[in-house]
Amino acid sequence: MAEDSSRAFVKDVKRIVIKVGTAVVTRNDGRLALGRLGALCEQIKELNSQGFEIILVSSGAVGLGRQRLRYRKLVNSSFADLQKPQVELDGKACAAVGQNSLMALYDSLFNELDISSAQLLVTDSDFRDRDFRKQLNDTVKSLLSLKVIPIFNENDAVSTRKAPYEDSSGIFWDNDSLAALLALELKADLLVLLSDVEGLYSGPPSDPKSRLIHTYVKEKHQGEITFGDKSRMGRGGMTAKVKAAVNAAHAGIPVVITSGCTAENILRVLQGQRIGTLFHRDAHLWEPTKEVGAREMAVAARDSSRRLQALSSQERKKILLDIADALEANENLITVENEADVAAAQQAGYEKSLISRLALKPGKISSLAKSIRVLANMEDPIGRILKKTQLADGLILEKTSSPLGVLLIVFESRPDALVQIASLAIRSGNGLLLKGGKEAKRSNAVLHKVITEAIPDTVGGKVIGLVTSRDEIPDLLKLDDVIDLVIPRGSNKLVSQIKSSTKIPVLGHADGICHVFVDKSANMDMAKRIVLDAKIDYPAACNAMETLLVHKDLMQNGTLNELIVDLRMQGVNLYGGPRASAFLNIPQAHSFHHEYNSMECTVEIVDDVAAAIDHIHQHGSAHTDCIITEDMETAEIFLRQVDSAAVFHNASTRFCDGARFGLGAEVGISTSRIHARGPVGVEGLLTTRWILKGSGQVVDGDKGVIYTHKDIPV
Repeated sequence: MAEDSSRAFVKDVKRIVIKVGTAVVTRNDGRLALGRLGALCEQIKELNSQGFEIILVSSGAVGLGRQRLRYRKLVNSSFADLQKPQVELDGKACAAVGQNSLMALYDSLFNELDISSAQLLVTDSDFRDRDFRKQLNDTVKSLLSLKVIPIFNENDAVSTRKAPYEDSSGIFWDNDSLAALLALELKADLLVLLSDVEGLYSGPPSDPKSRLIHTYVKEKHQGEITFGDKSRMGRGGMTAKVKAAVNAAHAGIPVVITSGCTAENILRVLQGQRIGTLFHRDAHLWEPTKEVGAREMAVAARDSSRRLQALSSQERKKILLDIADALEANENLITVENEADVAAAQQAGYEKSLISRLALKPGKISSLAKSIRVLANMEDPIGRILKKTQLADGLILEKTSSPLGVLLIVFESRPDALVQIASLAIRSGNGLLLKGGKEAKRSNAVLHKVITEAIPDTVGGKVIGLVTSRDEIPDLLKLDDVIDLVIPRGSNKLVSQIKSSTKIPVLGHADGICHVFVDKSANMDMAKRIVLDAKIDYPAACNAMETLLVHKDLMQNGTLNELIVDLRMQGVNLYGGPRASAFLNIPQAHSFHHEYNSMECTVEIVDDVAAAIDHIHQHGSAHTDCIITEDMETAEIFLRQVDSAAVFHNASTRFCDGARFGLGAEVGISTSRIHARGPVGVEGLLTTRWILKGSGQVVDGDKGVIYTHKDIPV
């Protein structure tokens, strides 16, 4: 996740107060959440070792004590006792028992991490004493100098307030306000309030319409937030946290409310990541005058897509032709912006494979415009009748093609992908949200502008939204009620992160580990052409060959050596599996499951076609695999048994491409097995609807009609 400019304050942070809520400390059944507490202590250990001064304020004593006393009371009760009305346990007794247990646990966890901790119990009245406050500062200063973690809690067991769980008067009234008070009193640089949700939402977090507020601006958010229930176990809740955060921020102490249930959130806050909700005295200066949120952008794309679907086929075709013309008319402007991106990437030291994907080479804009015109002239994919059935006399059922809805495409490096995806979305009647890599920021911006300006006002340019901040992606991935499909195009890490972060269906592939198997009966002139093309035509592409498999018989007749010489002459660096590295005297590959995206390649020797298939299934990515052979029986075995999205015979893996397949363009290549597989063109962005046309029929217990279920030619 990218750093946010509003989080620059973390660079000056040394002393941190961390408040842990009851809902973080305990599970739903009231028992301690040992895993979460252990992870919290490990984060504190890491921060302590980095030189940060950590002060912990921990809730949970009352809830833990209540759970333990209830259990003890149950064990010591007779059956007759259990029949009597149960009296609620005394809260002060619960606090006393629970505090002892809570501190014993913290002491044990920190001891395992070679850290010492200290207990400090305070009451509201203590802070009225000036001498107490001075002594408190001296004690904490001494503990921190010894790298001891002070752990504060309100001493509820001896609190003099009549209703300590309801009273909100006094100097502090719960552990949230105590944490804010301590942050001010002990001159902390940051206050972190850990909750059981990601931060402050515009409404109850369970409401799908609620959105996470990254930066709280009192003037903007105070009147628009609707709070849900109070804390599950403690006496506070989000209302208490916000009140404490506002007071601390007003006094000049930055505050972050975030989840204590998510791994390493405190560390991520201190790395400057946009985690949770920030409260800061200067927050109003950072807020843009007009902010378009993730939900608003997605809803706008959906609404515009419905207007797009309502157009005639010819009107949608004209939009595509206008976009193609606009790209060619603005080619010089697009080239200037792309060259600026390439220069910046080179200066930043990006890998050559990324820079290769980033550059719009001469003729690329013309090629893209040509692909869009091909797409425009294809049969209209929307509303096609796929199947027609007479259910009964005068009752006709049609299965028709229909747009999916709103697509979110996250892609890295390649600005030409933006053009292909946008044109496919328009042809298929889908709304679109695009997030490109920061390295292509200028290229993406100009391409988006050129394309959306060619879309008529009757549809609106918002049918294609360009997401400019990486921080918006987590919010978009939560919008499973608005966004219908996510297609990530990029690294294995990107695809895996997205798959693990959303409930929205994800279509795509994580790796492009493509194999070429040269069989013993291969035509060697053909084999050389295909192998070289598959590797060097465009090494950064996902359909480039990454592993060359060679039949063992080719070791003896010198053919393998010829292939190796040809690859080396073209500048390809070779790595071998165990057999090939020994035979060819080349370095051994660290892994067969590796995508180079460059002029590098793995070579291995296999016994036969069965061994080649086993190797592909074990180490491949189910993308594109090829066999070169003159033996048709062997070819059929390979084509039938290799379980990949695309399987070729005597043809380069580079043919696995939407444009080359005649799809006009592609949003990506899918290695999924559900919905779409291989190059995903227009058809992969469609679903189906059922249209039933009747003349007054009713079911009436299935007595109202006589079913015929007769297929009607489409």
